[in-house]
Amino acid sequence: MTKAIDLLFNEHELITKAIEQTHAFLSDVANGSRSIEEMHNRIHFFRNYADRYHHHKEEEILFPEMSKRNELLADGVIQEMLENHADFRDMLADIESTVNAGDIQTLQKQFANYAEALLDHIAVENDEVFHMAETLFSEDELDNIYYRFLDCDRELDEDNKREMEEAVGKG
Repeated sequence: MTKAIDLLFNEHELITKAIEQTHAFLSDVANGSRSIEEMHNRIHFFRNYADRYHHHKEEEILFPEMSKRNELLADGVIQEMLENHADFRDMLADIESTVNAGDIQTLQKQFANYAEALLDHIAVENDEVFHMAETLFSEDELDNIYYRFLDCDRELDEDNKREMEEAVGKG
């Protein structure tokens, strides 16, 4: 596996860990040992780490490059992935509204739906999209994509990204 794809896989692993931690957190909220208000921190992670850092790399770098190589991908799996990203943004907005309303039961259902959709999305990318990328591009091209990913993180504030990674890693 190349560094570019490794970076995306590693981000997926962290997102998956954050999903698991959030399920446990919501159980604590339901039994009264944690405050629903703390969910805002988790929404922040998914909005920023999963979307702003991870999805941004896919939307601005990887997917356009893949689409240039294969128009069928652009109209197929890549379009589906982009639609998923938009759906995730909408789902997080709904989750945030539910947190603000203090409705733990609805929140648990909404987060379960979000988590299931996100994990399915990750599986498609890991099992299909990233393998396609590795067959479409040469090693040099994938190295170039990797360095563009790093530039993207720097532009968005790589220290902030690292702090979110550490917070989930400790959780």
